[in-house]
This record gives sequence, C-alpha cells and structure tokens, in this order.
Amino acid sequence: MDNMNLNKHISGQFNAELDDIRNHVLAMGGLVERQLEQALDAIANLDAELAQRVIEGDHKVNGMEVAIDEECARIIAKRQPAASDLRLVLAISKTITDLERIGDACVKIAKVALEKRLKKQQPLLVSLDSMGRHATRFLHGTLDALARMDADAAFALHKEDAKLDKEYEGTIRQLMTYMMEDPRSIPEVFDVLWATRAVERVGDRCQNICEYIIYYVKGKDVRHVSYEEMEKDLNL
Repeated sequence: MDNMNLNKHISGQFNAELDDIRNHVLAMGGLVERQLEQALDAIANLDAELAQRVIEGDHKVNGMEVAIDEECARIIAKRQPAASDLRLVLAISKTITDLERIGDACVKIAKVALEKRLKKQQPLLVSLDSMGRHATRFLHGTLDALARMDADAAFALHKEDAKLDKEYEGTIRQLMTYMMEDPRSIPEVFDVLWATRAVERVGDRCQNICEYIIYYVKGKDVRHVSYEEMEKDLNL
C-alpha cells in the first residue's frame, strides 16, 4: 500500500471511529431522555414500580459514560486529533458528563415518587409536572441539535434555560405559599421541592450541552457569555 492509499485508509478509520463515538453519545442521550420521561410519569402517577425501574436503570447510564469517556481518551492518545476533530472529542467528553448528571436528576425525581405520603397532596404535583414536561422538550431539542451539530438550534435552545428558571421560581413560590397556608403539608412540600430542583438542574445541563455544540461548530467558548455577545461573536 503506497503512502497516499495508507493515509486515506488511516483517515477513513479515524472518521469511522468519530462516527462511532457520536452514535454512542446519542444512544446515551436517548436512554437519559427515556429515564426523564419515566421519572416524571412515575411521580405524576406515584408509580413506585416505574420509579424503581428508573433508579435501577441508572447503572446503564453510568456504564455508558465510562465506556465513552474511555473511547475519547483512546482516540486522543492514538490519533492525536487537531482542530475540529479535537473539538468534537472534547465536546463529547463534556456532554456525557452532563448527560450522566441528568441521569442522576432522574433518580432524584424517581425517589420522590416512592414517597407514599404524597398521595394526599396530588395538587402539589401539577406545577412540577408542567415544568418537567418543559425540561423534557428542552432535552429532546438539545439532543436533536447534538445529532445534527446545529449551532443555530443550540443557540435558540440555550435561551430555554432562562424560561425554565422562571418557571422554577414560580413553582417554588407556589409551594412556599402552600406550606405557609397548611404547615401540616411541610414534609410533602419538601419532597416536591427536592424533585423540582432536580428538574431545574436538567435545564442547566441542557444549556451546557448547547454550549458544547456551539464550541464544536464555531470554535468559540461561549460559557459565561451574554446572548448579545454570543450573537455578535458567532454571527448567529
């Protein structure tokens, strides 16, 4: 095999490895999305069996994170990627950390669904369910932008976190009012507060992943940057 064909062969192998690792991270994202949907269903219906499945399924998310992280390290060591290839590997390495933490948030939500005392306080779960469905749509959109490596979509989705934060603040106010009006509900309110905080963290993780997409596509680190600066710097 001459040098030209050898280089093409090596390049082809490398591209296949990058495609493979992208497919793995998208599979992990799909698993985490199902975990979130099931955790929210479990708490909405106080379904202990479904909640337990979410909790037990977390080890799969953790295992995928470890496997993909090892693959990223192997690619860096073996291929010594540069420019956009290196950005892709780094973006994936960071993304799987946030996906794993979304998985942890799902476990926290599911554990709240196991609290039998919430059966007396179903109205407390209405705002949480609405916020949870918003977070689910945010995650779905983020994973879609990741699959397409769409910086424009990632930028638009990045703004969703501020909307979710406002919803979170409104839910917290409702829960505090409920608790003050009926002090006997304090244990149940704290259960829902715990789950609400976990949902809010899902939005934070999605926002992080949007930043990694922009970093890969545009080569710019947009963490801690205002939307106005992002638009100006990235021509979005």
